Amino acid sequence: MNFDFTILFNPKILQLLAKAYGWTIAITFMALTLGILIGTVLAIFLVLPQKNLINKILNKFASFYLAVIRGTPVLVQLMIICFVVFADVVFINRTVSPYIVATIGFGINSGAYVAEIMRAGILSVEKGQMEAGRSLGLSYGQTMRTIILPQSVKNILPPLGNEAITLVKETSVALIIGVSEFFTVIKGVVNSSYNVVTPYFFAAVVYFLTVMVMTQILKVIEKRLRKSDAR
Repeated sequence: MNFDFTILFNPKILQLLAKAYGWTIAITFMALTLGILIGTVLAIFLVLPQKNLINKILNKFASFYLAVIRGTPVLVQLMIICFVVFADVVFINRTVSPYIVATIGFGINSGAYVAEIMRAGILSVEKGQMEAGRSLGLSYGQTMRTIILPQSVKNILPPLGNEAITLVKETSVALIIGVSEFFTVIKGVVNSSYNVVTPYFFAAVVYFLTVMVMTQILKVIEKRLRKSDAR
């Protein structure tokens, strides 16, 4: 194996890597935020009481969304969103950045997985909590927002953290739509230096350290939540 770290410690390369890494983190957390919004709505659709036609339609829509998104690769979804849905505005009018398209694509994909996480968290709360809220005169939505969702947070947090970690690694496929994220720059270094080992090893270390930092942050948040529960 030919390790030569001098190819990385070039001011221009380091600047490109830092900027690209920033985009990787930004896309991850913007997509996760979008995914949480989509996932929360879908999860509520999934747990709605099947008492009327509207609720049944919403439930079927959420189930269909999950089946389609979870049943197709994120790479295919990104390409459809970029080259079909946003083709004109990205490549012709240039009014939408590929970074925004990547955020939307990853957010839509993440939403399906977050929905299942949220649904499991909601169902982990005792049914009596919903009945208690309704008996106090709260509507279904008010009870869900003020009683059920806050209690489900501690059960949702660990798998939600895992989803964020997965997103960090999945952003590497965004290069296919022209996003200059961290792994894209690493591939550029490989192509220009003809050295495969060093750039990919460096990328593995950076991704590993990123995941470790995110894991530790998640542990701190979980610890604080447990302390607040104990009071």
